[in-house]
Amino acid sequence: MKEKLLSLLDWIYKKKCYFCKSSKESVRMCCKCYDKLIHLPVKPNRIIDGVNIYCAGNYSNELQKLIRGLKYHKQKDLAYFQAKFMYEFWQKLNYEGDFQVVPVPLHEKRRKKRKYNHMELVAVEFCNLTGYEPNFNLIKRIKDTKPQYRLSKRERAANLHEAFEVNKSAYIQGKKVLILDDICTTGSTFEEMIKEFKKNGICDIICFATTTPF
Repeated sequence: MKEKLLSLLDWIYKKKCYFCKSSKESVRMCCKCYDKLIHLPVKPNRIIDGVNIYCAGNYSNELQKLIRGLKYHKQKDLAYFQAKFMYEFWQKLNYEGDFQVVPVPLHEKRRKKRKYNHMELVAVEFCNLTGYEPNFNLIKRIKDTKPQYRLSKRERAANLHEAFEVNKSAYIQGKKVLILDDICTTGSTFEEMIKEFKKNGICDIICFATTTPF
């Protein structure tokens, strides 16, 4: 009943594309705008402590607006399009085996302020596309870190030092760990999470960000 009502409301009040404002497709990102998203070359962006770090695209234009819309402006429908963009890149990597998908966690204070973790929404959509299993309980952020974007590389590392804690009881045996984030700038967040995972004997890890500014 709820789904029928929502469908009716969508028909009456057609959704507009968040990017070009077209209502022809009644979606938050129309095909024309989605097709403007460009993948980076299919190779690791960097390697941290033996772990491959991949970035699907550059943090610019429509891709930047997509991430900011989901992250800061409550445009939750955009999670699907962000996940789709990542999935299309991921398919080209041809990784075998099964994964547990771990989005970068928010500290509880920031989560309460924002009302949701945008990367959890992306992870759910990504898992719907890949068939992988999301795992939101494996690692948590125990330090209320400052926003990273204004910090130098050294300040980022200090800011994230001992910011995460692994819950080994939540580890899904037999599945590799795939960490998802939206932006990889210096790699400090991934680096600190990798360190915490390896400290707990979890070493089969891949890191994957939607974008990089570089």
